[in-house]
Amino acid sequence: MKRVEDFIRLCETPGITGFEHTAAEAAAVLLRPWCDSVEIDSFGSVLGIRRCGRRDAKTVLLDAHIDQIGFLVTEVLDGGFLRFTSVGGVDPRMLLGCEVEILAPEPVFGVISCTPPHLLKPGEEKKSIPIHKMMIDTGLADARQAVPIGTPVVFAERMCQLTPETVTGKCLDDRAGVAAILQAVERLHGEPLAVDLAVQFSVQEEVTSLGAMTGAFRVRPDFAIAVDVSHAKTPDAPADSTFAYGGGAMIGMGPNFNTPLAKSLVKTARAEGIAYQLEVMEGNTGTNAWEMQIAATGTAMGLLSIPLRYMHTPIESIQLSDLDAVSDLLYHFLRRFEGEVRL
Repeated sequence: MKRVEDFIRLCETPGITGFEHTAAEAAAVLLRPWCDSVEIDSFGSVLGIRRCGRRDAKTVLLDAHIDQIGFLVTEVLDGGFLRFTSVGGVDPRMLLGCEVEILAPEPVFGVISCTPPHLLKPGEEKKSIPIHKMMIDTGLADARQAVPIGTPVVFAERMCQLTPETVTGKCLDDRAGVAAILQAVERLHGEPLAVDLAVQFSVQEEVTSLGAMTGAFRVRPDFAIAVDVSHAKTPDAPADSTFAYGGGAMIGMGPNFNTPLAKSLVKTARAEGIAYQLEVMEGNTGTNAWEMQIAATGTAMGLLSIPLRYMHTPIESIQLSDLDAVSDLLYHFLRRFEGEVRL
């Protein structure tokens, strides 16, 4: 892929949970040159297959989710105002004053209304307003004809580069994972593989992980690696649950994961000089890896994550070097993988 240009275009293509079709189509276009077949399944997930040509070859499935957090319109009020609810985990503290795009048949720009401090009652400035009490101001005299109930809404902020190596914007969770897989699969083009490779850009991770579950059940891989994001360090974040920004690929370790597979990923990173850090996860990882491990008769599961600042906000930020580290690790692991892992 054209590294930054395609990545920014992918991140700016809307696809909130349950309404991922536009983003899925954009990702399928980027994946199609590197696979033998690419389709969007009945559930809406993208599935690409590359056959190695070997009889009885093992299958490795790579997964990243294509959906993003957002909102749905629940009520149209007088004066062009809209009530809404969240889709996925959204912190109401950061919503007041946000710009949004309402994905009606004719898209509408809006702002989440915010009471001026001059009009607040004593003590109100210290209180968080629940999402169901917030309103989107469309500026329209009457929004009833323009915005049907159930219309999806996304943050309107555009992607930008803070520095040549740092990008910020909406839905890097998990379009960064999609981009990492795309880069790895592109590099593998023309290289002989000893395994069949399946690539899945799954829907609905932010609420149920159903896309990953149905896709993994369909493919029934022998091995699978989910690619997602995890929390990067900031001065105000807890040090014991965040990881180095620019510190490289995060490799999941814990009971959710196949230990020989995780150790093979570590071994590959060391052999290739790829920056990595270990993320110990003692239970549910909050990613598709948790659900995919029990698809069909079970899958040997791994997880790679990209350090991300400000998760589930319109200003999510990553270092491109971390995205590249995950992509490099996938590339080098797959080009050498013979279909077996050992302790």
